Amino acid sequence: MIDLKNGERIEDLQCRGLKIIQNKNWFCFGIDSVLLANYCNLKDGEEVVDLGTGTGIIPILLYGKNNVKKIFGIEIQKEVAEMAERTVKLNKVEEFIEIINTNIKDYRKYLEKNHFDTVVSNPPYIKTSSNLISPERKKALSRHEIEGNLEDFIKTAAELLKHRGKFYMVYRPNRLVEVFQYMKKYKIEPKKIRFVQNKEDEEPNLVLIKGVKAANSHLIVEKPLIVFDKDGNYTEEINKIYSS
Repeated sequence: MIDLKNGERIEDLQCRGLKIIQNKNWFCFGIDSVLLANYCNLKDGEEVVDLGTGTGIIPILLYGKNNVKKIFGIEIQKEVAEMAERTVKLNKVEEFIEIINTNIKDYRKYLEKNHFDTVVSNPPYIKTSSNLISPERKKALSRHEIEGNLEDFIKTAAELLKHRGKFYMVYRPNRLVEVFQYMKKYKIEPKKIRFVQNKEDEEPNLVLIKGVKAANSHLIVEKPLIVFDKDGNYTEEINKIYSS
């Protein structure tokens, strides 16, 4: 039996009976994490790291959708990491998922360099120079580059990945040039991107990115992923993602 703390609830993920603990007072996972987990193309038996795992949603979904050997989720916030650990225990997947409570920049204490098949990340999108920093620290750390910036996440991913290992991330399109600059700097070649639009006639508000360490240059831009149809309902593709 898993004890819930004040403000917590258990949500059914509609994926192989998996569930997740959420806290309504903190930063709950959104569609960006769901889309990223679906975007990852993992082979059987892969070892994976999720940088900035938060509630642990991405490791849980990756486990539900793939036949992985092990997924490590790194989360700097102690209370959030502890909640993610209880989610792992709730689903009885301790053999496959491990939550590590540390800054991504300190991964060397726990994980081996140049070892992992895939690194995944849904990092904070907003620079600390923004005037819109949330007064609630857990929300601020999830949204803003307070304890690690974009370069830190990409640099750490590059160090963790084996030769030709895959890097998947979701980010904001307005910082895509920065993403590519840092990926190139740390020898992760951008291979595929897909923009996400709320509606067909709107500008994209997210971009899904796949890179490969030490690969040749060749970028594929996929057709946009549309979230809502003209009536405001989820599109067929989004419904399929949520039901798979």
